[in-house]
Amino acid sequence: MDDMCELPAFRTSDADAGKLLLRAKTIAVVGCSSNPEKPSHHVPRYLQRQGYRIVPVNPTVKGQQLLGETVYGSLSEIPIPVDVVDIFRPPKDVPPIVDEAIAIGAKAIWMQEGIVNNGAAERAKTAGLQVVMDKCMMKVHRAINSQGGNTREGARL
Repeated sequence: MDDMCELPAFRTSDADAGKLLLRAKTIAVVGCSSNPEKPSHHVPRYLQRQGYRIVPVNPTVKGQQLLGETVYGSLSEIPIPVDVVDIFRPPKDVPPIVDEAIAIGAKAIWMQEGIVNNGAAERAKTAGLQVVMDKCMMKVHRAINSQGGNTREGARL
């Protein structure tokens, strides 16, 4: 099956995805864009404004500043622990990102809305990472807030 049309083999509930966000503090955004019109820019900007530490990952602008943070070329270059790896890349690009997330000790993988790679998701789950596929992190966060659940203080992954 063409990975561009792959359907998720499992779905993380909005409640479980929300719990993940409540525990997270540092989010590496692979494919973060400097273009404010793209979701890969405005979603991390939104999350940053909600108090998350955003670490942009984009090899084409490595070393530059994006959202006030240094851009890294890969996950392995990030010098701090990462809770969640948020992926804004095509499904075919996901497997090596997941492998790198496992290698750096990330606690979760989040494939944004429209991004599904079941093989990579299974590898991440087998390695003990929580996996979210085909969900917008900003939409889930807004849903948490609308339910009065933005209580990240003291929470841990």
